[in-house]
Amino acid sequence: MKYFGGCDVGSTYTKCVILNENGEIVADTTMKSKMHSEKSARAALEDTVKKVPDLQAAEDLNYLIGTGYGRNKVPFAQENISEISCHAMGVFVTNPKVRSIIDIGGQDIKGIAIDTDGTVKNFAMNDKCAAGTGRFYETMANAFEMTLPEFSKLSLSAKNVIPITAQCTVFAESEVITLVGEGKPMNEIAAGIQRSVAKRCFVMAKKAGASKSITLTGGCAKNEGLKKAIEQVLKLKVIDLDVDPQLMGALGAAEYARQKGMAKGRRKRG
Repeated sequence: MKYFGGCDVGSTYTKCVILNENGEIVADTTMKSKMHSEKSARAALEDTVKKVPDLQAAEDLNYLIGTGYGRNKVPFAQENISEISCHAMGVFVTNPKVRSIIDIGGQDIKGIAIDTDGTVKNFAMNDKCAAGTGRFYETMANAFEMTLPEFSKLSLSAKNVIPITAQCTVFAESEVITLVGEGKPMNEIAAGIQRSVAKRCFVMAKKAGASKSITLTGGCAKNEGLKKAIEQVLKLKVIDLDVDPQLMGALGAAEYARQKGMAKGRRKRG
């Protein structure tokens, strides 16, 4: 059996996926990124390889592709591919019917339109400001003295939405702290935060040409409050994926590795 790997080194988390030659996920890992991208990639690869009895080390993979923020630092990788292309391919192999993605990473938001073969048809990215990203949500959860999972569900019980007007993470945090200090309902403040991020996602999705339905990728895709807010703002159904949405970049990289590795093997036989 041949094995193919994808390693997605993000600014916040590093993810790794190993596929067999049939395209089935045989192992995966998600861990906090270290200060150095290469150390993050090595740690994720080592952890994932340990889960496959046939493999002893990352060098044993038939083909490995790096992606993400630190894609140039993935050891033993034959090449690297942008996270935009890898997220598109990851979603495509998970659910070929999905044509639009909102990817919310640790430091940016992307809107991606997928073509019928899993390649990128169009995309738009907001990487100028951290507002609405994973780091933004970490800041908001800290302001509420909650864990991220607790904060992601808080807005679901809100009857009303208290608008958050600040566009900057620092100013938004200050605005939230003021509202909490005034005794405003915390779930309604949280709803305002989710609505604010959903509006940013709306801009990226429309620029990328999203229509009919959409899916979310990245760690923030697990945020139930954000999912609800996006459906309300975009007037689109958010499709849940059968695979962890945080793994989409690594999965797409692994699928590209499988395609390239299998094609290389056929050329050798020919």
